[in-house]
Amino acid sequence: MSPLPFRSSSARAWGGAGLAALLSLAAPAARSAEQVVFVSGAFRRSIPVADLERLARTGEAVGLLGDALRLGGQDPAEVGKLLNHGVPLPLVLTTRLLSTRFGESALERLSGILYPLKAPEVGMVALRSATILGIRNGSGSLSAVGFLRAYPNAEVAINLPALQSALEGLSGVSQVVKEFLESDLGSNLERLKEPGAAATP
Repeated sequence: MSPLPFRSSSARAWGGAGLAALLSLAAPAARSAEQVVFVSGAFRRSIPVADLERLARTGEAVGLLGDALRLGGQDPAEVGKLLNHGVPLPLVLTTRLLSTRFGESALERLSGILYPLKAPEVGMVALRSATILGIRNGSGSLSAVGFLRAYPNAEVAINLPALQSALEGLSGVSQVVKEFLESDLGSNLERLKEPGAAATP
């Protein structure tokens, strides 16, 4: 297969304009997740996002979150650090990646695990929005807390059976990554530049 051609300057400009439009449209109606709801059949348990933010800020776990960490033998301070840990992600390149076949496939899989409780059919849209806005709000970095703050629905559900199934299938992740790196997109990803930057010959 031949490498993906570089975008023209006009294509880059349109891409930048599209991203700006997405951010401007999302901002006025921006909401944050208020509850993380763990779902397994008829089972429902909610943890307020405020409790997660408190844990991330102070290392102190309260309520159901505190009980769950104690039962699991987890150190609240360490969990708080994980919630705060930011992963550097370039905004424009991440936006482009989420619009590829690989990105759409990843969003589709994740939306079966994490989705708006009362509107699971828009799970992919919510994931994309939370990721892009979370990176923007985090100045190029995305953390768990930042993602929840950017999630455009008050109740975000986590499907426990689907999560367990995904974790059991992690052995296949390396193969997925390998296939991506060997694809045209993967081999050219490092050569993609931000809008306005000169392409490497």
